[in-house]
Amino acid sequence: MIFYSHIREYMTMSDVDVRGDNRQHKGLEIAATAKIAKKGEAWLVPSQSGKGRYTVCLDPTEPHCSCPDHEEGGFKCKHIFAVEYVIQRERHADGSTTVTEMLTVRKTRKTYPQDWRAYNAAQTGEKAKFLDLLDDLCGGIAEPERQKNGRPPLPIHDALFSACYKIYSTVSGRRFMTDLRDAQAKGYLAKVPRYNSIFNYLDNPALTPILNALITESSKPLKAVEIDFAADSSGFTTSRFHRWYDHKYGAMRQQHEWVKVHLMCGVSTHIVTAVEIRDKDASDTKLLPALVDTTAENFRLREVSADKGYGSIKNYKAIQRHGATPYIAFKSIHTGKAAGLWQRMYHFYQFHRADFLQHYHKRSNVESVFSMIKAKFRDHVRSKSDVSMVNEVLCKIICHNICCLIHESCELGIDTVFWATAKQEI
Repeated sequence: MIFYSHIREYMTMSDVDVRGDNRQHKGLEIAATAKIAKKGEAWLVPSQSGKGRYTVCLDPTEPHCSCPDHEEGGFKCKHIFAVEYVIQRERHADGSTTVTEMLTVRKTRKTYPQDWRAYNAAQTGEKAKFLDLLDDLCGGIAEPERQKNGRPPLPIHDALFSACYKIYSTVSGRRFMTDLRDAQAKGYLAKVPRYNSIFNYLDNPALTPILNALITESSKPLKAVEIDFAADSSGFTTSRFHRWYDHKYGAMRQQHEWVKVHLMCGVSTHIVTAVEIRDKDASDTKLLPALVDTTAENFRLREVSADKGYGSIKNYKAIQRHGATPYIAFKSIHTGKAAGLWQRMYHFYQFHRADFLQHYHKRSNVESVFSMIKAKFRDHVRSKSDVSMVNEVLCKIICHNICCLIHESCELGIDTVFWATAKQEI
């Protein structure tokens, strides 16, 4: 079982011992989940069964509650504990409120200066370094067995190199031919393919697992740097439209089709470590375990942050299985009744919100990753078929990872080496 020092300290406080008396524990749950209103000198506390409310009067010498538990036994009931926790949570020694404290935290948030020397060196020499790294990355894929009949296909290295370089250029296939001829003159290509051959390769479903393997391999050089990760999803628009007749308004409606991308990235270098692309209506929650497991194959996980759309006990267990701490925001319908890690993190979220948010806000880095990819390599795909659209997005992520490696080589001096163990056959 994983213990967290800040949670353990919180749980062992003499007045908030949630592992001890059952009334205190239930009072803590009521304070965290129910709306407790003050009416004059009394407090109105909702019943956990959902039937009515009880009146609590916090007399300094003899607190009183109208619930049967207190009136029959004279015990300090869970409703009295709940009111005490609400007062403790909302009032501080100096009279300030929780809202004031949150604003203070935001004003003193740490900022990170830009290393402009490293940034300028990475940007001004990016294209030349990009071609070198892309050539090394594609060179690790073994040549598939060729068919005896028919025209000899383009070497797998040249096909991958041309497809990724095409996405990096962001220009049309015909305009890209000049860049391909320059790449052949520099020794990166054995043969210049036709522009439509690149599109044919992107439409090949056998290319999808290979591109996923290239994303994984391109993230490995930073496995000694990244230990905190964030997950989210975003969409890339396509040139296809979905049209339907709206009977309510008597008019034709249309909207863009789009590719939904689920990914996990490191929060320090923005490197993408795992990608899942399913249909546009795929649930975010169900895909998080696959992203975590893929990342854990090559990285040591310390923290995983995600928004409330990923909040489930299954996801908590998937993260805990790899020894990491989940910082996932809770929905309003969530409660702390589930035992184990979920319960501890829920109470930490409710009563130590500022400390929780310091970890949770690392999640904003995955938003930065999507912004970087869309700004540099476009927020739409040119392909028409489902397979080619997926492969085009995967090429965008490969290009993004290589650009991250170039920047980190200038800033941290990391030497990028692909396929360090052996050539892998996909």
